[in-house]
Amino acid sequence: MGRSEALFETKRAKGREVYKVFSSTIFVGICLIWFYRLKNILGREEEEEEMGGRWAWIGMFGAEVWFGLYWVITQSVRWNIVYRYPFKDRLSLRFEDKLPGIDIFVCTADPAIEPPTMVINTILSVMAYNYPSEKLSVYLSDDGCSDLTFYALIEASHFSKHWIPFCKKFKVEPRSPQVFFDRCSDPEDNVDLQEWVAIKELYGDMKMRIESVITLGAVPEEMKSQHKGFLEWNSEVTKRDHQPIVQTVIDGRDSNAVDNDGFRLPTLVYLAREKRPHRLHHFKAGAMNALIRVSSEISNGPIILNVDSDMYSNNAETIREVLCFFMDEERGHQTSYVQFPQNYNNLTKHDIYSNAYRVFNKIEQCGMGGYDAAFYCGTGCFHRRESLCGRIYTNDFEEDWNFENRRNMSRTVSQLEEASKIVATCSYEDGTKWGKEMGLVYGCAVEDNITGLTIQCRGWKSVYYNPEPSAFLGVAPNTLEQCLIQHKRWSEGLFQIFFSKYCPFFYGHGKIKFGAQMGYCVYQLWAPNSFPTHYYLIIPSLCLLHGIPLFPELSSPWVLPFAYVFLAKHAYGLVEGLSCGETIKSWWNLQRTWMIRRTTSYLFAFINTIIKQLGLSQTTFVITSKVIDDGALKRYEQEIFEFGSSSPMFTILATLAMLNLFTLFGGIMKLALDMQGGRLEQLVLQIILNVLIVMVNIPVYQALFFRSDKGKLPSSVLFLSVFLASMACLMPIY
Repeated sequence: MGRSEALFETKRAKGREVYKVFSSTIFVGICLIWFYRLKNILGREEEEEEMGGRWAWIGMFGAEVWFGLYWVITQSVRWNIVYRYPFKDRLSLRFEDKLPGIDIFVCTADPAIEPPTMVINTILSVMAYNYPSEKLSVYLSDDGCSDLTFYALIEASHFSKHWIPFCKKFKVEPRSPQVFFDRCSDPEDNVDLQEWVAIKELYGDMKMRIESVITLGAVPEEMKSQHKGFLEWNSEVTKRDHQPIVQTVIDGRDSNAVDNDGFRLPTLVYLAREKRPHRLHHFKAGAMNALIRVSSEISNGPIILNVDSDMYSNNAETIREVLCFFMDEERGHQTSYVQFPQNYNNLTKHDIYSNAYRVFNKIEQCGMGGYDAAFYCGTGCFHRRESLCGRIYTNDFEEDWNFENRRNMSRTVSQLEEASKIVATCSYEDGTKWGKEMGLVYGCAVEDNITGLTIQCRGWKSVYYNPEPSAFLGVAPNTLEQCLIQHKRWSEGLFQIFFSKYCPFFYGHGKIKFGAQMGYCVYQLWAPNSFPTHYYLIIPSLCLLHGIPLFPELSSPWVLPFAYVFLAKHAYGLVEGLSCGETIKSWWNLQRTWMIRRTTSYLFAFINTIIKQLGLSQTTFVITSKVIDDGALKRYEQEIFEFGSSSPMFTILATLAMLNLFTLFGGIMKLALDMQGGRLEQLVLQIILNVLIVMVNIPVYQALFFRSDKGKLPSSVLFLSVFLASMACLMPIY
């Protein structure tokens, strides 16, 4: 009998050889720039007084060396791009009667920041997958230990009896009811009008009840009688101090747990792991590890999907597509996890805060795939339970897909809940390998990145898959401050990994390919980019003001490598962005956003990482709020930058903007008064650089001087930035 057809195929991107030649020419240009700097620093000592700014030149050389080396590292995710394509029809033909159990983890932490109505929409969307319901188990981890969230989950369990058969009968997409009804004001042709109206009314009634309870701030006594689980909450239970709570809302083993069409419902479980004061709870990593252990007691599915509470399922066929990568007879046993991109449904037309990450999703993640690796991004990821629990890959590994043998059919719900509570206590992990060699790794704010690296270093391969339509859609931060705080947390955690024993160049040496090691460092080195960026934004501008040239004259042949590297790099970046779905304006917004992130988020991330390395502070975790006021939302939709506070990050932005405005006008005025025309030729490149920086900062100037809405920059930021920029202009340049 011949070999079975593969369940997925891998295709390499076209044109990579041409790109390698092109990028090599850029590298030659970078080397020429380095040579020019050294030649002028070392060879013109006798002309120091005429040249001026010797230390400024040395600093420029240092910044350009860093930019050049970092650019080389970024090429690792562009030289070997691959795309994956599953064949789910082949899967159904060969494995329909052997489909494995899927455990789905949804994590939430605060009902004020992540509203329960949003959470249950995610829950309902994953309960309605086109997959045998008896093989689905959905777990909600509530690190906020909120009875409001528990109440919302019970309401969702009742509604699911109507929603799941409705979705499967009419094949509706997406299967988040809120998103579905927002998109479809009228039923589609294949949907029965009467049923559509009825299900919409049921959803509206459920949502109104949940929001009424949230507004009230407490679950009414008559509603608490709906489920025994409410007995877990008393006056002593707080968010940070409570016993483990495990409640089975739907027991998928129960023949009576059926939807309105008589089909079995998925298992649905609520978990609030134990928390006590003065006990480390390890944030999301701790919640995920508790979920792994609790689910092993109840359903023990061999495949685990984890999603954030705002990341609803957008494609009901996703599970079947993913299983192609796990169940392929030839290569499936090597796969540890399948990562999907983080896509969002609330982006503006031109992506004002650059939250789409289109190039990362469509180029860089696929570039890691060329090394049989994928970044674990913390959400939208399907894991093999064995690999997540610390198993080292060996060639003789073979997964047992027998679902029924994994379930605890003999124990009662109460017995399962009590057993699960034991593994969800604070003390359970004491003296174990959890958080080190088992589960998600502790001690880092980006537990996903470091966990993915350790799994790959145990011999497993990982897959990145970017389908159309998107498998998951979530909510992107819609204020500038939220975006910067999120990037601060990411870049701080990533840089912390680089400084730890998990640095890819050391921990991954001999375990993963060198290209994958470089790929991880592209992001782990975000934070150090802050200093050379600050240097390039400040020193050339100040030197322009003082008449000190830092670049070659226009008539010099040395201007060519500077011009070529700048134009070639940005022209390719524009083409790359457009090919990934960017618009010209969104690409320009991306250039602005990278400058803002590097000068604010990455600066604070670098400083905080160094402080932590010195043992002066501990890791913290900040949840990105999914709630925004109406005024800020309107400005976001109009693509107007949202400031509205005197954050230190905004003070830095405003100061840099004012400094470049002062130096541009001051430098031009000095040149206009200077009768020596040759001076202008020496400073043209600095003027161009200064003009570009001022153009990028136009939203900052608008927020400082011209806006009167609540999203403008406060007067205190204006006065402080003007003062600091003025003081900088008076500084001598050596």
